[in-house]
Amino acid sequence: MTGPRGDYVQQIRRAVELPPELAAAFAGVPREAFVPEGFQRRDGTWVRPADPEFLPTVYSDDVLVTKLDGKVPISSSSQPSLMAMMILALRVTPGLRILEIGAGTGYNAALLASLGATITSIDVQKDVAVKARSALARAGISSVRVEHGDGYTGEPGATFDRVIVTVGVGGVSPRWLAQLAPGGFVVAPVIHAGTHPILSVHGPADGPVTGVPVCASGFMLASGPLTAPHPGSFPAPVTADALGPLEPAAPARFDPPLDEPAYRDLWYAAGALTRRATHVVAPDHDHAHLGLVSSRTKGVVILPDGSVLAGPPDLVELATEVLDRWDAAGRPSMRSWQVRLALTGDRSAPIWAPSAWDLGAPE
Repeated sequence: MTGPRGDYVQQIRRAVELPPELAAAFAGVPREAFVPEGFQRRDGTWVRPADPEFLPTVYSDDVLVTKLDGKVPISSSSQPSLMAMMILALRVTPGLRILEIGAGTGYNAALLASLGATITSIDVQKDVAVKARSALARAGISSVRVEHGDGYTGEPGATFDRVIVTVGVGGVSPRWLAQLAPGGFVVAPVIHAGTHPILSVHGPADGPVTGVPVCASGFMLASGPLTAPHPGSFPAPVTADALGPLEPAAPARFDPPLDEPAYRDLWYAAGALTRRATHVVAPDHDHAHLGLVSSRTKGVVILPDGSVLAGPPDLVELATEVLDRWDAAGRPSMRSWQVRLALTGDRSAPIWAPSAWDLGAPE
């Protein structure tokens, strides 16, 4: 394969090991068929099919935003390497029945179908569902059914072997668990400390329900009961400007600084150790950072080198405790945690949300 698609699979392989059948799916499904009106790049500009950079960008390991509400993205084609990690976590084999919550462009469902699964995809946005249906037809994918509806309810009366969720949620709907065949499970990005790490969730609709982290991720948020506030909710992300001047309060402790995977492991541990963890965009830094906050205007930031940017003394002390405990535990990866979920959220439409974390055997 030559041209823009020539190194597409290789880009994805730099982030995740692809078995031959999944590599063939990425190579064979035409991603451009799912973004016929173009997409927004990370710099905010819109790329259309006639633009020279259209195909090179389509066949890059990057998210393609396809719908916005004002300036807020509300539908997209996710980053392919993240799609790959989630698909691998599903353990797809030919003949599986899969419920997808969040159709997006339809590209993810097309990849699953290429692996031999039969997909029912549900999207709460009618226009998104219609466009995904059309895109799948253009790509010649026949084993996907796209429905407009409330993802929380799944498909009453149906039975599935797996559920995959492609939007950030506060927890897992009991309806999904009730619709699973024996041995089935849910793969979903569940809110944790201002991010959306992927969880593989197992258990019956009436519990007990447990989960294990798969990988770090970030997603657009669902609406309605799937993100209803509950007693265990983490603080919403905050901007550093709202926290006021942030001066060094504790020195660096990691030399060299943590790389991105290790920093994400620290971030996950912080959320397991305190419900004050969230993410903060810090001044003079390029990326979002781990923060501990007590309100929208009071918080501290923990940088990848282990230094702490100033805030209330009690939060500086808490940040130091989090760093000490993670370091003393051997800097466990997020995959080392075992998650217990509890039924919470909207009383009329509850969710199974993470409530407690335990360290399992190190990887």
